[in-house]
Amino acid sequence: MKPVYKRILLKLSGEVLAGEAGHGINFDVVNKVCGIIKEVSDLGVQIGIVVGGGNFWRGRSSGSMDRTRADHMGMLATVINSLALQEGLIQAGNDAVVMTALDIQRMALPFNKDEAVRYMEKGSVVIFGCGTGSPLFSTDSGAALRAIETECDIFFKATNVDGVYDKDPNKFADAVKYDSLTYDEILEKHLGVMDNTAAALAGNSRLPVLVFNLEDPENIKRAVLGENIGTIVK
Repeated sequence: MKPVYKRILLKLSGEVLAGEAGHGINFDVVNKVCGIIKEVSDLGVQIGIVVGGGNFWRGRSSGSMDRTRADHMGMLATVINSLALQEGLIQAGNDAVVMTALDIQRMALPFNKDEAVRYMEKGSVVIFGCGTGSPLFSTDSGAALRAIETECDIFFKATNVDGVYDKDPNKFADAVKYDSLTYDEILEKHLGVMDNTAAALAGNSRLPVLVFNLEDPENIKRAVLGENIGTIVK
């Protein structure tokens, strides 16, 4: 089977990298995910990744802390996860580059759209750290922004549920899964699949988003091959 996308942006939550522990990094999980990403890269698909930092820190849960400082801490957490993914990919045999929205030049390259695309075109996976580089924006917004900037065909949002539901499927047995949605429906129905800024960015640029479950990392490959999984937002 041939991939149906040439260039993708994959958004991973930090919690995914933690495994069952729920915090920190489980390198068995990292290596499993990176092994599948290597397989997708071998199909000729160009890959960018944005990873969250929730396995270490969540700025919005910082209580009375200054929000800007709390969000800066969250950005640094995404760099830790980005470096872990870079190591996992290199061990899997795929070149990987970390680019950050804030300058941390001893560890990563500063983000540059043209350089990022050149790396992708050469087969390197480019991992984008620090979100947008500004406080008050989620890593979903960072993922939508990087996907648009690097002209990706689609934004893959890998989560802990198998798509978008009308209500929380972990709390309500009668929750109904959507096969497809529009950005307007996400906003009107307050579905919470991504924050409003990310939805507006993607919607205004006509960037499709596929939401699917990463409990089985093979779903990344299935999505690239166009199999019917998750919920498509367009």
